[in-house]
Amino acid sequence: MNTGDESLGAGLLYLIATPIGNLDDVSLRAKETLAACDLIACEDTRVTAKLLAYIGAKVPTTSYREENERRKAPELADRIERGEKIGLVSDAGFPAISDPGFRLVRECRRRKLPVVPVPGPNAAITALAASGLPTDKFLYLGFLPNKSAGRCKVLKQWKDFPGSLIIYESKYRVAKALADMENVFGPDRNLCIAREITKIHETFHVGKISELKTAFAEKSGKGEFVLVVGPEGYVL
Repeated sequence: MNTGDESLGAGLLYLIATPIGNLDDVSLRAKETLAACDLIACEDTRVTAKLLAYIGAKVPTTSYREENERRKAPELADRIERGEKIGLVSDAGFPAISDPGFRLVRECRRRKLPVVPVPGPNAAITALAASGLPTDKFLYLGFLPNKSAGRCKVLKQWKDFPGSLIIYESKYRVAKALADMENVFGPDRNLCIAREITKIHETFHVGKISELKTAFAEKSGKGEFVLVVGPEGYVL
């Protein structure tokens, strides 16, 4: 087994990317690493339990989420110092990217404990690559603020960025976010809306903000969304 661990016998933290929808996207290295962990810290133990069952791994789990990470980060770092191999996963994608994990990684770095990334699926990069919008320069904004004023403030800050903008949005706010984008960027900016990436109902909608705003005004549908906004003047 090759987990990329150069500190055999020592404790360490694995950052393990997990599928963003299709469980068949889990890598061989991720499977081996998950099975080799003493404990897996996960955003939702129920979600991770399904993945572990799918790959046939029996490893204890513990909840590590936004609500408890300030307390759990030093506790997990203590266990790593005692020689345990701890895996960190999110519900989907790469942990610590718009998901809990930053504080644990920082704690390990402060204590000079090994941190080993196990790369894999990522919704932002997947959406960008399939969007048809520029990929040579891009900016990841994560989730925008909940309220319109906050969203518009962020969008105005990056309005003139000379590349693509990548934004995560929930099904509950995507229509409102599109309205704010039209207000800030204008109606003709090119946009890709990626929904349910790698899942059965995966869709990619590409067009002008005004066109997609109209299409998503009444019903955005279920699922998770990645919005990729092209730079000013870019023509598909």
